[in-house]
Amino acid sequence: MEVTLHRLKLLRELRRRGTVRAVADVLHYSTSTVSQQLSLLEREAGADLFARHGRRIVLTEAGELLADHADAILDAVDNAGTAIESLRDGSAATLHAGVWASVAMGLLPTGLSLLAERSPGIVVHSVELMPEAGSDAVRDGSLDVAFVIDYSNYAMPRTPMLTRRLVAVEQIQVAARTGALGPEPVDLASIASDPWILSDARSHFGRSVRIACRDAGFEPEVRHVVGEQSTAMTLAAAGLGVTLVSDLAARAAPPGVELTPLAVPLARNLSITYRVRDEQRWPVRRFVEAMVDAARDAGLQTPQPVTPQAQTREPQPET
Repeated sequence: MEVTLHRLKLLRELRRRGTVRAVADVLHYSTSTVSQQLSLLEREAGADLFARHGRRIVLTEAGELLADHADAILDAVDNAGTAIESLRDGSAATLHAGVWASVAMGLLPTGLSLLAERSPGIVVHSVELMPEAGSDAVRDGSLDVAFVIDYSNYAMPRTPMLTRRLVAVEQIQVAARTGALGPEPVDLASIASDPWILSDARSHFGRSVRIACRDAGFEPEVRHVVGEQSTAMTLAAAGLGVTLVSDLAARAAPPGVELTPLAVPLARNLSITYRVRDEQRWPVRRFVEAMVDAARDAGLQTPQPVTPQAQTREPQPET
C-alpha cells in the first residue's frame, strides 16, 4: 500500500472534526478537493475507509485502523524533522507563526528585530488569523506557534497536545471620542445607553465584552460590528459609539480618541501556544523569548497572569 502523507493528514483531521467541510475549513481547501483526496486515499488503501451516516462521514474499522497508523506516521515525520533541525545547531530554521492585527502592529516588529539580532538564521513567516483559529492551526501542523488569549471573564478552551507561555497581560480600556468620557475610570453601566462598536459575538473578544456588559446589568446596543480594534477606534473617533480596546491596540489609537480605564478591571493573558513536543525546539524557544522581551520593552509584562473564569482543563501546565 502506497499512500501520501498529505492524504493521511486529511484522514487524521476527518477523524478529529467529523465532517469534510470542517476539514476543508481548517486546512483551507475546498470541500470537493478534500472529498477527492479522501477518495484517492481509499483507492490507495484498497479498502472501504468511510461510511455515510446522514450528512456525516464516519470511519469504518479499516478507516480507524489507518487513522491510528496515520497519527504514528505523521508524528514520526515531525520528530524526524525536529531531530534534523537540532543538528543544525542554531544555524538555520524556519518558523510559521499565527498573529492578529494588534500583535502584528504592536509586538511583532520589535520581537522579530530582537530575534534577528540573536538568531539571524531563523526565518519567520507570519500569517494573520483570528485568535480563535491559532490553536487548531498549531495542532494540525499548519503553524509552529500562534498567539492566543484568555480574558479574565472568559477563558479560551484548551487544546490537547499544546502548551502555552505567557507573554503579557493586557488591560482593557474604553475608547471614545475625545472629551466624551474624560480620564477618570468609568463603570460600564455608565455608558450602557451609548451605541457600541464591537466585534462579532462569535469572536472571543466579542463574547468577553458582552459578558462584561451583562455582568454590569445591560445588553450593549451594537451599532457597528467590526473585526479589528483599529477600525473600531476610528469609528469611535468619529463619535459613532464607544468600544473597548486592549493595551496593544491602544498603542495605535488614532487622533480624536480618548482612552479611559475601567473602574472594574477587565484584562487578558496574551500567550504563545505550541506543541508540547516542540518545547525543546531551539527556534521555538528563541522566538518565544524574543516575544516575551518585546512585551517587556513595551511595558506590557506584569508579574502575575489573570485567572480566567470558566477555566477549562489543560493537559499540560502553562509556564
